[in-house]
Amino acid sequence: MDGFEEFVEAETPRLLGLAHALTGNPHDAWDLVQEALVRVGVRWRRLADQNPGGYARTTLVRLRVDRARRLRRELLPGLLPERAAPVVITEELDPWLLAALGRLSPHQRAAVVLRVLEDLEHAEIAARLGCSEGTARSHLSRGLARLREAAEERMEVE
Repeated sequence: MDGFEEFVEAETPRLLGLAHALTGNPHDAWDLVQEALVRVGVRWRRLADQNPGGYARTTLVRLRVDRARRLRRELLPGLLPERAAPVVITEELDPWLLAALGRLSPHQRAAVVLRVLEDLEHAEIAARLGCSEGTARSHLSRGLARLREAAEERMEVE
């Protein structure tokens, strides 16, 4: 697969940062990145001349939203033990921010992360989430409002 290895090497840190912001957990982030890269690899011949990075990021976001939906329906037996992540995350997020992001719905969290980390416009966020632009605006607006509330609560405590 001509060029795929180079693509993976170049794109993995960016995908991992996005996935970590979406999940709040380096292990889940690594799982999402791996699955997104597998899907890119399967379609590499068609994607290589287009935008494989965009396809990978869109796939990653949609995988995260689908997983979050599934996990809400399942009861997990407990927390998994902490282990070292197989890839080092270069830009750690502040713990209070991860906690605040964790309180958002999967769509709100994805919209906020895509706007802040990926600097995407509403139409691009909607395309990544697979929804209308108005719905994407709503997810973003509500998510940002909840983050502002969390920041205000944090300021009151300090």
